[in-house]
Amino acid sequence: MKKKFFCIITGSRAEYGLLYPLIKKIDKDKSLSLQLIVTGSHLSKDHGFTVKEINNDNIKITTKVNLKISGDKKANISNYISIAIKKLSKKYEKLKPNLIIILGDRYEIFAAATAAMIAQIPIAHIHGGERTSGLIDEAIRHSITKMSHIHFAATKIYKKRILQLGENPKNVYHVGAPGVENIKNIKYFSKKKLEKDLEIKFGIKNLLITFHPVTLEKDFGLKQFKNLLSALSKLNNDYKFFFTFSNADMGGRKINNEIIKFVKNNMSSAKAFKSLGRYRYLSLLRYVDAVVGNSSSGLIEVPSFKIGTINIGNRQGGRVYGKTVLNTSPTKKNILLTIKKLYTNNFKKKLSKSINPYDFGKTSNRIIKILKKKDLNNLINKDFFDKI
Repeated sequence: MKKKFFCIITGSRAEYGLLYPLIKKIDKDKSLSLQLIVTGSHLSKDHGFTVKEINNDNIKITTKVNLKISGDKKANISNYISIAIKKLSKKYEKLKPNLIIILGDRYEIFAAATAAMIAQIPIAHIHGGERTSGLIDEAIRHSITKMSHIHFAATKIYKKRILQLGENPKNVYHVGAPGVENIKNIKYFSKKKLEKDLEIKFGIKNLLITFHPVTLEKDFGLKQFKNLLSALSKLNNDYKFFFTFSNADMGGRKINNEIIKFVKNNMSSAKAFKSLGRYRYLSLLRYVDAVVGNSSSGLIEVPSFKIGTINIGNRQGGRVYGKTVLNTSPTKKNILLTIKKLYTNNFKKKLSKSINPYDFGKTSNRIIKILKKKDLNNLINKDFFDKI
């Protein structure tokens, strides 16, 4: 039987972590051939040059597409999209994949889908049908859905939303979130090793701070983040703060500059990291009390650790979330009140009984099984599926 060439595109640290189990299983499958294209912030020193993590995992990179990320203004993002479409089009022409596999809603993934659509290559999209009312990602995600041919939704609600967009039910599947699969299969670092590796001791109370730009706000969420920092500064010496840098969206550099200033003024209690990497990030979740910020990880992966998530503002507005998530408006007062709620007995009881709504089990196996059975030759010319 002739091998099928499955081409996966990854453009960010978070997305690669989610795709990792799928990448490994495609690579090991003798009936498939993995093509891995690395682009986006993976190749940016300002964002931790996270292509190193892929190399450390001993995964062969087929090719790199450097967008030369050097700014985060509106015009910069549009420019990166145009560069990505141009460069990826040439890569597709050379690699001739049978299928493109993409995840999420970032601008470089939008470019990857656009180039594949024009090249008449079938697209499989993971994490479609979701809502993020505070972001441009909302429009990007649904646009990718309309360009894609096979859809892997993380929950039944998201599957229903994909169907609302006119996609054929035969090509829409509820498979769970691949990131949850990582949690069950990795070898975690010990607390002692983490403290040595991160060069900071855990405190009596520990919070992991992950805050990204709110791209539909005029200031991209900078005021929200300053309110968060102001709230953290009011907490007592029992707390330790672990910051991850913001992503490569518009306004991310200003948020990172605020992180640097806060850490400099609180060196005994705070530490910042451009990128923790998959192993350190997931290991850290075992020893913190909560994740605070506005990252999708707080809603999707973090609940599996039976710890809290403080979700600030409307960046993740519309996403499905479980009982471990505490939503709060982005004011100093409400953020402080929500942090205090983390440590109440009532909330701790909820944590012990909580179920992660994104956990559907063996997601990557489900995806591969479906894709191997699919006839990829008759997907391109798709109709809008009207629900009458």
